[in-house]
Amino acid sequence: MKIVVLDGYTENPGDLSWGELEKLGEVTVYDRTSYEEAPIIAERIGDAEIVITNKTPIGRETIDKCPNLKLIAFLATGYNVADYRYAREKGILVVNVPTYGTQIVGQYAVGLLLEICSHYGHHDRTVKEGKWEESPDWCYWDYPMIELYGKTAGIIGLGRIGQATARILRAMDMRILACDAQESESGRELAQYVELDRLLAESDVIFLHCPLFPSTEGMINKEAIAKMKDGVILINNSRGQLVVEQDLADALNSGKVYAAGLDVVSTEPIRGDNPLLRAKNCLITPHISWAAQASRQRIMEITVENVKAFLEGRPVNVVN
Repeated sequence: MKIVVLDGYTENPGDLSWGELEKLGEVTVYDRTSYEEAPIIAERIGDAEIVITNKTPIGRETIDKCPNLKLIAFLATGYNVADYRYAREKGILVVNVPTYGTQIVGQYAVGLLLEICSHYGHHDRTVKEGKWEESPDWCYWDYPMIELYGKTAGIIGLGRIGQATARILRAMDMRILACDAQESESGRELAQYVELDRLLAESDVIFLHCPLFPSTEGMINKEAIAKMKDGVILINNSRGQLVVEQDLADALNSGKVYAAGLDVVSTEPIRGDNPLLRAKNCLITPHISWAAQASRQRIMEITVENVKAFLEGRPVNVVN
């Protein structure tokens, strides 16, 4: 059984092992292939039966060029870069890793918020540059300090990650609203479910934890922003395409949105013309919510189990 890993570097830059996967077949690992549709993708898959990818796309043309392909396994939860519907038509299963990063992504979302509220990194730099030593006062702050106690957080998407975020926010004594098409008892224990318009109108902080679907693409746009409180904070470490980036940049520059903490953008790696790069109070990190070694190890283990289950005729985590 031939197994090809198309873009393994971000999953395993050298601190993990492909050894368990190599026990299941003849494995070829490429650090990087392409983040856009390109002939090299099919060339590297060749006659392999199993392809493992993270962000390298596998579209209709690639699928047609790889007739031996039987399984597309994602080193991630998101699988939208594959034409999974066409894969199903061709009898190719698509599997993902649904639960590896629940806690770390929730932790990271709150971390983005805390950095916005207190600007730890900035003040650390100014101290080391001598500003405190030279200060006439015993303390100083260059940005408003924001207390979260008693404020309202709105979570759009109260699935596993949304609930992990909610548990942290509850420990900070925040009021939590949530909007989700699928309500659950575990969600009701953490938040009050409301309609989206109410969440937008009442939240001091809004977290995006929903998947990218046609119905959610561009959901944070100028119309939605107009319904928000003045001075709202937006946190997104879900999918960049949930946000119309020019609309958010305009709102940041006008002050309608006080700040945004983003770990994702619409095109990754980010392009130099992205309007958020020049927007006021916009914190951007390079899609690393998931990247703690412990969570990447879980990805590796679950991916191996996905492949093993497929080979044994009992596929799991199938998304198509």
